[in-house]
Amino acid sequence: MNKIGLTPIKIKTFSKIKTYDDTIPSLKYVVIEPAGFPIKMGSENVSVSAEDPVLFNIYARDQWIGEIVKEGDYLFDNSIIPDYAFKVLSTYPKDGGMITSETVFKLQTPKKVIRTQFKKAKFSEIVGQEEAKKKCRIIMKYLEDPELFGDWAPKNVLFYGPPGTGKTLMARALATETNSSFILVKAPELIGEHVGDASKMIRELYQKASENAPCVVFIDELDAIGLSREYQSLRGDVSEVVNALLTELDGIKENEGVVTIAATNNPAMLDSAIRSRFEEEIEFKLPDDKERLKIMELYAKKMPIPIKANLKEFVEKTKGFSGRDIKEKFLKPALHRAILEGRDYINKEDLEISLKKLKVNQKEAPTHLYL
Repeated sequence: MNKIGLTPIKIKTFSKIKTYDDTIPSLKYVVIEPAGFPIKMGSENVSVSAEDPVLFNIYARDQWIGEIVKEGDYLFDNSIIPDYAFKVLSTYPKDGGMITSETVFKLQTPKKVIRTQFKKAKFSEIVGQEEAKKKCRIIMKYLEDPELFGDWAPKNVLFYGPPGTGKTLMARALATETNSSFILVKAPELIGEHVGDASKMIRELYQKASENAPCVVFIDELDAIGLSREYQSLRGDVSEVVNALLTELDGIKENEGVVTIAATNNPAMLDSAIRSRFEEEIEFKLPDDKERLKIMELYAKKMPIPIKANLKEFVEKTKGFSGRDIKEKFLKPALHRAILEGRDYINKEDLEISLKKLKVNQKEAPTHLYL
């Protein structure tokens, strides 16, 4: 007996015994990703990651040594999270083989492309774009009362126009003003590295949207996957993500209370099959003289130090600027210069120098094709 009166217990460990078949190739490496439980466990949500690759390899080889796998198969955890599945994404050799003590594992965590947290916005923050706001009213009505519309709902809407003109802001305002959920997705992130990744992400995207309806699904940078086939060298092989997205846009699976809004800078370059799915196209324009002044005055009120200059003098000088250009390329550099010089205000010189540097950068920058 020990000091506390308990009899010591001897722990007997067993090592796994596997039989090897010399005709089956040994795997050099296996890439896997968390796949979850085969049966849904209520609201249980398990997050799996590997902070130490060396430690994970020791753990993985210990429980899966001797297993024969190929791409698409599943490996089940027998130790820490019993029955938790990992999907085999790829192997070397490519046709699969047997896991040995030399096999190297890589745990790949799926990209999080679905963002449900967003910054609230209001229509009062959007300067100009009156025609766009008018057309968006029907979307607001639908989000507020989906049952009223039935088969006549505004399900798919395309926002188009130059960068920085308020397309994302408008989508956020729609969700905020109607107290709807908002899911932001960057189209390039929907392109999976492995077969089936894209269709899986899009299914999960619209499933989440349906569960949180009314909901605005905002797909930014649609050009990344929606270019016309004429530009095949630019768009690459995106057929899987395009087909999966078209299935959702066609409404094969009814998603009541869900509106898909996609944004593009150049609608003329979109594939006709994708563009035809959007029943409404809403244009966003660069601000005119009055609107640029109003944008400058709006941002001036939000700045940490005041502007001691007549902003009307810069209306003509900022012609062709978007709202984002005014904030990020004109006002922000002027603010930073004033702070670096130890002043508690922005003067006319700060603004002039900001514009001068911007014009120099524009001349030096190579020309781009904005898609």
